[in-house]
Amino acid sequence: MNYITPFFFGFLSAVVGIIPPGLINMTAAKVNHKEGKKNALWFVFGAVFIIAIQVFFSIIFAKIIHRRPDLVALLREVGLGIFSTLTVYFFWLAKKPKDKTKKLGAKSVTKRFFLGMLLSALNFFPIPYYVFVSISLASYHLFSFDTTSILIFVNGVVIGSFLVFYFYISFFNKIESKRDFIMKNMNTIIGSITGLISIITLFNILEYYW
Repeated sequence: MNYITPFFFGFLSAVVGIIPPGLINMTAAKVNHKEGKKNALWFVFGAVFIIAIQVFFSIIFAKIIHRRPDLVALLREVGLGIFSTLTVYFFWLAKKPKDKTKKLGAKSVTKRFFLGMLLSALNFFPIPYYVFVSISLASYHLFSFDTTSILIFVNGVVIGSFLVFYFYISFFNKIESKRDFIMKNMNTIIGSITGLISIITLFNILEYYW
């Protein structure tokens, strides 16, 4: 049993999905700046706890879909349409994002833990993202839907997510100084990611029909 592959791809998919500045990672950095690392880490623990649950059920759903090749092909076509639309939107139509992180008052670690859970639960992106990732990996025989591989993949996602959040916490001052530049170019960053996913998905579709 190869334990390294599912862990590596779980870790990598988490880093790719979370590293662009967003509400959760920027809030983690804000909590660290205003209240200290202890509260920030509890916020991250809450966020990662929900992410682990979302990833697990996403893969279970993907496992069901994977048994139906016709549904997998349909999902890829739908994914191609969605990611292509997002690419066009972020490159040419979207307005420059504004920093919407709110000022934070001092709170207990328990409240920060539940705040992390809440913000993570309100973020539905991980569910379709990890369904798509796990099915794509399985189509290349890089991932299997047995219980052990699923749990290892989830652990990879958890560790990858935590390290990205920890990076934001540890390097907040540098992020803060460059945040305006990052926010101005966020549409380009996201558009590039969705564009790359669209190209990979297109090749998968062509390979399926050929």
